[in-house]
Amino acid sequence: MTAAEKLRIGFLGTGRIGTMRMQSLLDSGLIGAAAIADPSPQMLDAARELAPGAKVVDGLEGLLAENLDGVVIATPSALHAAQSIQALEAGTAVFCQKPLGRTEAEVAAVVEASRRADRLLGVDLSYRHTAGMVAIRDLLRRGSLGKVFGIDLVFHNAYGPDKPWFFDKALSGGGCVMDLGVHLVDLALWGLDFPKIVSATGNLFSKGQPIGPHNDVVEDYASATLTLGGGTVLRLACSWHLNVGRDAIIEADFYGTLGGASLKNQNGSFFDFGAWHHTGTSSQVLAEPERDWPGGAIIDWAGKLSSGARFDPEAEHFTAVSAALDQIYGR
Repeated sequence: MTAAEKLRIGFLGTGRIGTMRMQSLLDSGLIGAAAIADPSPQMLDAARELAPGAKVVDGLEGLLAENLDGVVIATPSALHAAQSIQALEAGTAVFCQKPLGRTEAEVAAVVEASRRADRLLGVDLSYRHTAGMVAIRDLLRRGSLGKVFGIDLVFHNAYGPDKPWFFDKALSGGGCVMDLGVHLVDLALWGLDFPKIVSATGNLFSKGQPIGPHNDVVEDYASATLTLGGGTVLRLACSWHLNVGRDAIIEADFYGTLGGASLKNQNGSFFDFGAWHHTGTSSQVLAEPERDWPGGAIIDWAGKLSSGARFDPEAEHFTAVSAALDQIYGR
């Protein structure tokens, strides 16, 4: 695309994830980084190395004054909903880091703002874009697994987050369920075309001690059970700083009457995933690890935006995922 044809995108928050998504978009050739905003001079310097022509502005207001096609939001979770709504109401498409909001009510308000403004809304639910999960969803849609009655989901991050705001419930909305469980719940619901959630229960722990729904401490370990329409049972476990003997365990297993399918990270990696189709005691490889998937969600958003897309009814599903998290938290 020529410079005149490229989308003019602004970036609010240029930390590690923000700059990674910026790099993915720049590599795609779909966008030009028109403006950037971050309170940290160090973060701004890192972003300007990727996009030396980008204008440095003051916050979201400064970005919205630049007549942009879209804004990428990568700020602390407590800010996501309000900033997304502000950008959408200004007539700017939004791509936001997960979670889009801390509660179902916050997410629903953003989706409604997207509808009213008729502007495209995207969320960085990136694991959908692994080759393995795409292949598993294809199996599910073709009915190759038969009736899916059980799903096991795991995301243990032995490092955990490195910023203090993750551990402040008012800023983060929750702990490992909000940070990691959102990906797992989205994978299951997206894979099954978003069935109704009949019930959900969760058990939350902090440093080995159970915590209740009204505790200000965020959880570092959680297990949950969700029953979906049709009787499918989904079991979830996620954690920060768990003693698992590797950097991460990330798995999604789907069990059906005709077969099973698994997505698993390899050798503790956060990026290398394989996928398999199981029949009885035999397994067939569906996908080998690939490295370019983390930018898949934002590139998909930019591609739609470049084609003139406005409000997408699929955004309603963001609310469904958040509703499941609310039930796990007992809210």
